[in-house]
Amino acid sequence: MPLFAIGLNHDSAPVAVRESLAFNAGAIGEALQDAKAETGAHEVAILSTCNRTEIYVRLPHTDPEAVIGWMTRYQRVDLRKVRPHLYVRRSTDAMRHLMRVSAGLDSLVLGEPQILGQVKDAYHKAAEAGSLGAVLERLFQHAFSVAKQVRTDTDIGSNPISVAFAAVTMAKQIFDDFHKRTAVLIGAGETIELVARHLGQQGIGRVLVANRNVERAKRLAEAHDGEAFSLNDLSRRLPEADIVVSSTGSSLPILGKGSVERAVRARRHRPMFMLDLAVPRDIEPEAAEMDDVYLYTVDDLRDVVAENMRSRQDAAAQAEAIVERQVGQYLEWRRARDAGEAIRTFRERAHSYARATRAQAARRLQRGDDPHEVLEWMTHTLTRRLIHAPTVGLRAAAATGDRTRIQHALETLAIEQHLVERSSEGDDTRQAGADGGSARGDRRAASGS
Repeated sequence: MPLFAIGLNHDSAPVAVRESLAFNAGAIGEALQDAKAETGAHEVAILSTCNRTEIYVRLPHTDPEAVIGWMTRYQRVDLRKVRPHLYVRRSTDAMRHLMRVSAGLDSLVLGEPQILGQVKDAYHKAAEAGSLGAVLERLFQHAFSVAKQVRTDTDIGSNPISVAFAAVTMAKQIFDDFHKRTAVLIGAGETIELVARHLGQQGIGRVLVANRNVERAKRLAEAHDGEAFSLNDLSRRLPEADIVVSSTGSSLPILGKGSVERAVRARRHRPMFMLDLAVPRDIEPEAAEMDDVYLYTVDDLRDVVAENMRSRQDAAAQAEAIVERQVGQYLEWRRARDAGEAIRTFRERAHSYARATRAQAARRLQRGDDPHEVLEWMTHTLTRRLIHAPTVGLRAAAATGDRTRIQHALETLAIEQHLVERSSEGDDTRQAGADGGSARGDRRAASGS
């Protein structure tokens, strides 16, 4: 059964397209169940972050369109608008892709560590939903191992670089008197925690944290000598902000253009730097139309990130080599597993054919057919039944020029031949034993007479 990775990311799609396909974290379990039911998938997992939405799926057929169609219907998105931005990775490329993603090699910020936690979260949600099977289970575990090895054996994680770091770097370029500035952070997740840490390291004057869960906001704010408040108070406290960084899981904007306009008037048009790291976006894009507002999204961080990425290129090359080795190891496991399944299937099929053919032969003998003709018929019939399926597969593969299918069909024929030979050896052994027993019986009979 083929494996696919289907989705889009920061390289293939702008934020407006990415947010249209982003899955709400709390609804992924339901989406996984719906995906299995609607597409017939045997296994499925969904990875949805601010920079990517990807579906890893094992299908009983070779056409990924069922998954693409389901994804756009489920998210109520026009397929024509997102299709140019979608990519489809198959089989080995899909395996390699997940390993690269987990190791931070496919991230906006090369080597960023956050993605591994997000991949693990996708894995746990799929496990809880019961949508993982042996193949995806093993692939995710292998990807986690690859990410750990990359972190251990290369310098890709040294001098931490992340979207949060890039955000603070951009803010500091705008304000030279950083120690006099106030930052309002919206949300209290991992990204905002990293932003708060980098702001503190760069000497920000004051940190305010707004979140629905005020207790969580307090814990984060206290760690940075800041202050916490509820999202309900955001509009009232917004005029205090020189810098606004938002990253929540909300499906609707947290800040509308009207709230930002009122804050700017209250600030007497002093500039406000706003960075929206969320997908879907937390701040209405129209806020950027105001003269005193500088609103950026994650896509605007590319230039800041590009310079920092250069220092990680050598480590990335080493990491890519690790990924390739690990892809080979995973493929060995898949081949061994598939061969084991094939052998079990062939054994069951061979035994079933043998029982049916033996029963037919017995009926022919009972009605008085010539034993030699029955033996010839039985040999021909059993051989034809055993090689039928792989022969059909080999012809189909040859017609399409599919080398992988041709090799699979040849391997299947070899296994069938092995089973026939084993069966023949068993028959010969049993016949030899019968002949030996008959000879011994004849000798005993001659001795007794």
